[in-house]
Amino acid sequence: MDEAFWQARWARDQIGFHLDRVNPYLQRHCSALELQPGARVLVPLCGKSLDLAWLAGQGYRVLGVELAQKAVEEFFAEHGLNAEISQEGAFKVYRAGALELWCGDFFALTAEQLGDCQGLYDRAALIALPAAMRKRYVAHLQAILPAGCRGLLITLDYAQAQMDGPPFAVSDAEVHELFGALWQIETLERLDVLQGNWKFIKHNLQALDEVVYRLVRR
Repeated sequence: MDEAFWQARWARDQIGFHLDRVNPYLQRHCSALELQPGARVLVPLCGKSLDLAWLAGQGYRVLGVELAQKAVEEFFAEHGLNAEISQEGAFKVYRAGALELWCGDFFALTAEQLGDCQGLYDRAALIALPAAMRKRYVAHLQAILPAGCRGLLITLDYAQAQMDGPPFAVSDAEVHELFGALWQIETLERLDVLQGNWKFIKHNLQALDEVVYRLVRR
């Protein structure tokens, strides 16, 4: 599960993880973050998600991080935006209004670059990573995000032994193990979404839950 894997997925347009609509959990629970207009929100492994534009439309400054340049360029093209392009350390940065998409390795982000970040939105980052990388991912989040940062985390919970990821199963116990030391954790919603999810049904899963958490960095 390395850079080549995700670059190849984008190159072949194997992007079943991309939603053609704004995520309904984000729409329902964004207000729970109680962010002020103009707050900066980090969206790791963002792809070309429609959620980026929705967040900007709510008055937030959005910093998406994405490895695949193809995804970044398609985002701006599909939204009819002309991005200004600059270099920020290890990242090629595309900017248009309240939107910034940083093209590069998430693990190259620094605390200095995110010192004013007040929000976090993770719909598809944690569940895209195998277990060992999830630990590294959360450790890096904790190293670069300031105290008081508030986030929404969306996970999938199913019997991992019955199906290979990605997306990977992340249990409630693992969420608390990963985040519990330095984050306050609140479960906002848990929904059984197995019905109609044929990719999962064909693996004979008995349950598939999507879970939404509110996180606050201590």
